[in-house]
Amino acid sequence: MATVAERHETLRAEQERFARAGSAAPAALRALRAAGAARFDALGLPTTRLEDWRFTNIAPIAATGFRLAGEDAAGAPALVDAVGVEAAARVVVVNGRFAPALSTLGGLAPHVRVQGLAAALAADPAAVTARLDIPDTDHAFIALNTSFLEDGLHIEVAPEAVVEGFVHLIYVTTASDAPVMTHPRTLIVAGARSRLRLAQSFVGAGGAVYLTNTVTDVMLGDGAFVDIVTDQREAATAFHVAALRVDCGAASEFHSRAFTLGGRIVRNDLLARLGGEGAHVTLDGVYLGDDHQLIDNHTSIDHAMPHCTSHELYKGILDDHARAVFNGRIVVRLDAQKTDAKQTNRALLLADTAQINSNPQLEIFADDVKCTHGAAVGQLDDEAMFYLQARGLPYVEARDMLLHAFAGEVLQGIAHAPLRAAVEAALFERLERDLARHDAVEGRR
Repeated sequence: MATVAERHETLRAEQERFARAGSAAPAALRALRAAGAARFDALGLPTTRLEDWRFTNIAPIAATGFRLAGEDAAGAPALVDAVGVEAAARVVVVNGRFAPALSTLGGLAPHVRVQGLAAALAADPAAVTARLDIPDTDHAFIALNTSFLEDGLHIEVAPEAVVEGFVHLIYVTTASDAPVMTHPRTLIVAGARSRLRLAQSFVGAGGAVYLTNTVTDVMLGDGAFVDIVTDQREAATAFHVAALRVDCGAASEFHSRAFTLGGRIVRNDLLARLGGEGAHVTLDGVYLGDDHQLIDNHTSIDHAMPHCTSHELYKGILDDHARAVFNGRIVVRLDAQKTDAKQTNRALLLADTAQINSNPQLEIFADDVKCTHGAAVGQLDDEAMFYLQARGLPYVEARDMLLHAFAGEVLQGIAHAPLRAAVEAALFERLERDLARHDAVEGRR
């Protein structure tokens, strides 16, 4: 059987065309793109023969002839307005390119620099590409993103600086007659003892077939604090592959809260390295799946230094023939004594045809640590349902109350009230729609 790489002439042709069009780019950028292309060529698109992808068949992605999205921004303002909330700054990326006309940066102080990645690369290509390097990555989609590296966002916060409110990053894919792909790259550098809150929203034109292949690199200096809320609401016909790579300095603190609602096939990789003593990471998420949707969350936390802590909580609600994967890996290095790591994954299956594969992994090479993990998969608690119904609530209302409480635990971690309200509204609107369809099939409504 032909390999996946051999079956993707369109991807290779797009890489070659892109390389020719970018022949005038700085040498450091051209070298990085070439390294990404070479690494992707060596890896090929992942198949279910690989351990990390054995439950995630991306054949529909492989079978689609994606071409790079153009610069047509028609429809982008409406998509931005649909997810935009009050923020210190709104930063928009359309079809993988920074869109200053749709962005509002006036609320940012001088010690916060936000610009398109293309502008940052043009100003200092060697320094920026060094931060985006991909030495020996085994993630094919990160290599693919790098091979098409052109634009995205570059955010840098000066040491000691505190960003009031939060910065809202909105990534938009507009409608197209043919399947398109975008490869936005975001680089976030938080200086020592700085504080930054961000939100990432991903949206696209309804009914469009497209691939969003996004990579976000976050670097925290010693004592820095970064909080990111990810709100993924891609079109139901879209594919979404995301990698979030985090490097934590000493005594730094990183929080991620991810909400996955859209997409036909979704793969989220979150890779955090606690490279400084006393660092802390929190990774929380909620995902909703229905129809034949596939949602795969892979997290990896590398405790490389002593006295570091990590807490992780992922929750899923699946209906119809939806499938989910949760793979949580925690590595405690040899000298990473006094590590405290906790991981929990819980999923509710609303239909017998829904399915989840949960695989917690602990690799511990130190002896003075406290590490726990747990996974629970099942249906709604019968005792809780009985309790609520015994007090007069109809079945549907009792069920909805429990589901809202189940998802609400992660929502409460969003510190900014307007952002929390917006994400909560989107989450529960989608949940209500799924439940209404479920109840129609079951004859309850």
